[in-house]
Amino acid sequence: MPPESETPAEHFARTGRDAVTYVRQVARTAKARYERRRGENAELAKQFGKGRLAGGETAPTPSVVRNAAKRFRAGAGLPVPPLPSAADLVPFRPEPVARRPRVGDEDDDFSQSRIMRRVD
Repeated sequence: MPPESETPAEHFARTGRDAVTYVRQVARTAKARYERRRGENAELAKQFGKGRLAGGETAPTPSVVRNAAKRFRAGAGLPVPPLPSAADLVPFRPEPVARRPRVGDEDDDFSQSRIMRRVD
């Protein structure tokens, strides 16, 4: 609350300072929200790249839920485009096979992948 003896010039200056303070606070909040969402999106992109969805769940949505959503959209007059199957959306990627560890010098691996490696 402004003091009783505040001149119009002082009131104008104080209002400007208050506005700048408020704008800086809003900008900090927006930046923090942006950084948090960016981190979440990066993690989801990583999981998608590995063939896993959030939480490790790769099962498609149950058909009962999909059909209920389709009925709702049709009843509301919303377009219902034909969707590809879950297998087309998220193709199955098998986990890479782990190589057995080398036991000793007698177990040398002279495969082309190890010999033809370029060393710069």
